[in-house]
Amino acid sequence: MITARTDHVGSLLRPPDLLRAREERAAGKLDAAEFKAIEDAAIDDVVALEEAAGCEVITDGEFRRLSFQSQITESIHGFGSWDLEAFLWGDWYGDGLEDWHRPRPEDIGVTGKLVRKRHLSAEEFTYLRGRTDRIAKVTLPSPSLLANFWSPEVSREVYPTLNDFLIDVTEILRQEVLELERLGCRYIQLDAPHYPLLIDEETRRFYEGQGWSLDAWLERGIELDNTVIDAPENVTFGFHLCRGNQGNRYLVSGGYEPIARKIFQGVHANRLLLEYDDERSGDFQPLRHVPDDKMVVLGIVTTKSSQVEAQAELEQRVHDAAQVIDLERLAISPQCGFSTSIVGNDLNSDDQTAKLQRLSETAADIWN
Repeated sequence: MITARTDHVGSLLRPPDLLRAREERAAGKLDAAEFKAIEDAAIDDVVALEEAAGCEVITDGEFRRLSFQSQITESIHGFGSWDLEAFLWGDWYGDGLEDWHRPRPEDIGVTGKLVRKRHLSAEEFTYLRGRTDRIAKVTLPSPSLLANFWSPEVSREVYPTLNDFLIDVTEILRQEVLELERLGCRYIQLDAPHYPLLIDEETRRFYEGQGWSLDAWLERGIELDNTVIDAPENVTFGFHLCRGNQGNRYLVSGGYEPIARKIFQGVHANRLLLEYDDERSGDFQPLRHVPDDKMVVLGIVTTKSSQVEAQAELEQRVHDAAQVIDLERLAISPQCGFSTSIVGNDLNSDDQTAKLQRLSETAADIWN
């Protein structure tokens, strides 16, 4: 199992030239080769940034994606119409995303049987592994996160129930992790922000409206996650839980207690990456449910503000958590990605670097 004391959730701020190139590619002003060259150069730069900041775990910043989960819709036939707004459902709180409007269910959704056009993240990993000798991580969506793409209005002819749809999603993700293992990937993270969304009555209502009760989400959903996690033999899995992160905004508040025992003990991931950057995440008491064979990565640095946390404050937070779970089973990270989609959060590259460096410095002092 990977035991890195520092981590980050995966996404990093897209540089302006990459965002501009994406727009030009969509407008037909760049061909595929020209766009890939710009993508590759941006990833080279961000890997160098991560290494200089002292990161033990390296990602490509999710620079090849529109959103942290968009590689599945880009790689699979059957999803029908979708765009960035399809990944942003819900009522967001905080400043930002003023121009966003929730898409109607009939405007998105699965309209055909899922058929893979290409692997989701094989290209991402093979390029990344050639750019670093540190721990290269790939992020994938938890299968049931894709529930918002199943719609009774447009999907029932091909997938009569949500479960029918998620079985196919799970099989695609299972095949993906086997391919990543074959290519040499040793660290994969499943992003599962929908589980903390079950804490809030309003967002839970959306998920229960898809046909599953709260208990079903915490049982069947985890069963699907484990189908993916258990497929490869030699891969460490991270499992990321947060409360929404887009343009400095969030979706819900509430501590982990209502879902902690079932998720922390039920999911077969080795590392739990948990949001803990402010009071919205509650206290550390739910960590008592974490089994002895799992590590907890405390997301105690925020990606929603440019202010760099004081090292003494971060160290105190870690020691507070160590009153509940052994210090040797802890690590630290930001609470979520710096740029969950191309929208990004309201801070700059220097702020991002400073926060990653602060994590490295803090971990060095705590764990030598």
